[in-house]
Amino acid sequence: MVTLNSDMGESFGIHSFGNDDELVSLIDTANVACGFHAGDPTGIHETVAKALAGGVSVGAHPGLPDLVGFGRREMKLFPDEAADIVRYQVGALVAFLKAEGAPLHHIKAHGSLYGMSSRDPELAEAIASVAAEYEVPIFGIPNSQHEKAAEKLGVPFFAEFYVDLGYRADGSLIVARRPHATPVEEATERARRALTDGIATAVTGEEFPVRVDTVCVHSDTPNACEIARAVRNVLSSL
Repeated sequence: MVTLNSDMGESFGIHSFGNDDELVSLIDTANVACGFHAGDPTGIHETVAKALAGGVSVGAHPGLPDLVGFGRREMKLFPDEAADIVRYQVGALVAFLKAEGAPLHHIKAHGSLYGMSSRDPELAEAIASVAAEYEVPIFGIPNSQHEKAAEKLGVPFFAEFYVDLGYRADGSLIVARRPHATPVEEATERARRALTDGIATAVTGEEFPVRVDTVCVHSDTPNACEIARAVRNVLSSL
């Protein structure tokens, strides 16, 4: 069964960000920011409680230590640094999950860490090694270093597809620095083609094959809720 997930808890202190409250009723899984690119202790706890109350499973969404850049600016990292960055953030989220009596569902890197690790086998293995420690799957780009690292370390892998971001012809994701609205009709067609035909289209027009275990809708997309409802309708029609 293909699921719908969303990145949540990406606020900080008194500053609210995203469409979390409404998305909880539309998704299956939440990827919760763990404090480095967004999120603070109270916000993490509130997001975990909100997701669990809505029957939504919770995974860790660790990012680069860059609050100003929202984790969307690349950094040079050694593999052991990357593993510790992820381990630190996952540990924080797990503490709040434990307080609520819930398990960690998965690990999914955020923003530039997601993009960097999709290309770099050492970074991908660093993230997968933490998933192995917690015995949880990782979400990532199919046929990328994400999947290869998961296979190498014996970690379950969920192939993820985005309906609100663009792709390059090689299947790599284009990480936008700022959120932008995606036409609902366009997102719906992307979901339909990926799920029924196994095909996606790059921003330059080329088609490429995709495999989908879970579909992501970003909570900071201005029309995230409309997109999520449209994707849910596509999933329900399968």
